Amino acid sequence: MEKSILITGCSSGIGLDAALTLQLRGYQVLATARKQVDVIMLQEKGLLACQLDLNEAESIKTALAFVLNATGGTLDFLFNNGAYGQPGALEDLSTQALKAQFETNVFGWHELTKQIIPIMRKQGHGRIIQCSSVLGFVSMAYRGAYNASKYALEGLTDTLRLELKSANIAVVLLQPGPINTQFRANALSAFQEYIDCENSVHKIEYQQQVARLASKTSNAKFTLEPKDVTKALIHALESKRPKIRYRITVPTKLFAIFKRLLPTRWLDSLLAKG
Repeated sequence: MEKSILITGCSSGIGLDAALTLQLRGYQVLATARKQVDVIMLQEKGLLACQLDLNEAESIKTALAFVLNATGGTLDFLFNNGAYGQPGALEDLSTQALKAQFETNVFGWHELTKQIIPIMRKQGHGRIIQCSSVLGFVSMAYRGAYNASKYALEGLTDTLRLELKSANIAVVLLQPGPINTQFRANALSAFQEYIDCENSVHKIEYQQQVARLASKTSNAKFTLEPKDVTKALIHALESKRPKIRYRITVPTKLFAIFKRLLPTRWLDSLLAKG
C-alpha cells in the first residue's frame, strides 16, 4: 500500500530533493511551499503540492485539509523541513527578528505537528521526522537566532519522542551540517532586512558574512548535497527501528564527539574558527 508523506519547505534544496526522490520511490508525496510560484513549480514537476506558510495558522489548517483530502484522512509520515536562518550578532538583532525566526522554525512546526498527531494516534502509527542542524547542539557566532531556534527544536523533539512512544509514533531528528542549498541566499535576505551593518561594531565581521552568504556555493569543508540528507531520511522512514538522531556530514559527527569530550573553552576555540 502506498505510504503518504507531507513535506514542508519543498521550494528547493533538501525538501525538493526529498519530494522528488520519494515520489520516484513510490510514496504519495504531499509537497508544500510558502510561495505560490514555488507551488506551481512543484506541480509542473509532477508533485501533488499546495501552499503552506508556517507563519500563518490558517495556511497550516488549509494545507492540512488539502493533504487529508488527498490521502483519504490518513498520513503515514511528516517531514518538518521548512526553515530559514537569521544571521547577525545577538546585540544587533531586534526582538521582532528573533520572534520571526521562532515563528517559522519552531512555532509553525509545532502547530502543524500538533494538528497531525491526532491523525496518527487514530490510525495507530506514524513517524515525525524533524530536520534540525549541527547548530542544534553547538553554537556559532552570528547565528544566534538560528542556534536558539534549533536548540528549541531539539528540546521539543526529545520531549515529543517520550510522549508519543506508547502511541507507536516515532520521532526522529536529522542533523545536517553544511549542505549545498538556497539556505545562504535566504539568510542573506533576512540579514539585509533586520541588520544595520554600517552602524554595527561588528561591521567588519558582517562584511565577511555577507560575502559568504552571497556565494552561490558553500566554501565550508565537507559540504554535501541534498541527496545525502534524503538518504538519511529514507532510512528514518523505512527502517523498522530508526535512529533517534541521524548526524549528516563530517562536521556534525565530529562536533557531536567534541561536545561530549572537550572542555567548553576548547570547543569555543574550535567554533570561533568557523
